[in-house]
Amino acid sequence: MRASVRLRTPDGAEAELVDGEFIGRAWTAALRLDDGRVSEAHAMISLRGGELQLLALRGVFAIDGQRRTKVALSPGLVVHLADDLPLEVVEVSLPDEVLALEGPGLPRTVLRSVSSLVFDPHPSLQPGYVRASPLRMWPGPHGWTMEADGPPRPLAAGDTVPTPHGTFTAVTVALDHAALGATRQEGGLRAPLHIVTRFDSVHLQAEGRPTVTISGIPARLISELVAMDGPVPWDVLAQQVWPRVDDKNVRRRRLDLTLSRLRRTLHSYGIRSDLIRSDRTGHVELVLDPQDRVEDQA
Repeated sequence: MRASVRLRTPDGAEAELVDGEFIGRAWTAALRLDDGRVSEAHAMISLRGGELQLLALRGVFAIDGQRRTKVALSPGLVVHLADDLPLEVVEVSLPDEVLALEGPGLPRTVLRSVSSLVFDPHPSLQPGYVRASPLRMWPGPHGWTMEADGPPRPLAAGDTVPTPHGTFTAVTVALDHAALGATRQEGGLRAPLHIVTRFDSVHLQAEGRPTVTISGIPARLISELVAMDGPVPWDVLAQQVWPRVDDKNVRRRRLDLTLSRLRRTLHSYGIRSDLIRSDRTGHVELVLDPQDRVEDQA
């Protein structure tokens, strides 16, 4: 019960990827391609509008010789990451419903890949296998598997898992409700923002206020989020901003510190500090009001 795509590489090997996973040269890529023409985080699989799409990150790809930044995936489609580096879409799976987890302090959260339930600082699903977690879950060819207080066993809708922090339940979510997309807040009572990204600098203009210029790493972080056009796994974002840092824990600390400082900076200039948000599935997103405008000049 998850949206997935099966891709065939030039050597005939096949790999299954799900929403939020990426293709690239980095060792953490779900589909790793050891080719100098491939970026460390080249492109990402994203579930949007009820379909799986391939989104260019800082790499490029082409369809029928035409450069693209995103494309809906369908069987038979051939995507070229380079002239002689094609990826063929073998199969796309779009079930009517996908599995999610909910419980005390944890809103209904879709399971996308290997996930662990953690409680610091609040209940959330952390991507990856966390040994200290009271509940770890991962997908397989025949469905989801969970590991809690005993040997691994199947996980299906309706199953409950007691933890020291309460009981958590596996539930189903309609596929169109599970899709990620550019986040727009309801309402729009605040002054609209005009955001101009130039990779190493970002200019934010709120009506009636002087233009605020953000530079350096915080600007690169905002520019990457604009380029990705929707929620993105934190480690994909961190690898784009700190491509030479191999230690995942160091990347996480740097991202958390940068986000904290950026929010304080925005607040000090009277710009809303919730412009960038981390959710409980390990994604980071740019949160826009309906009247906001974004210009990507990077």
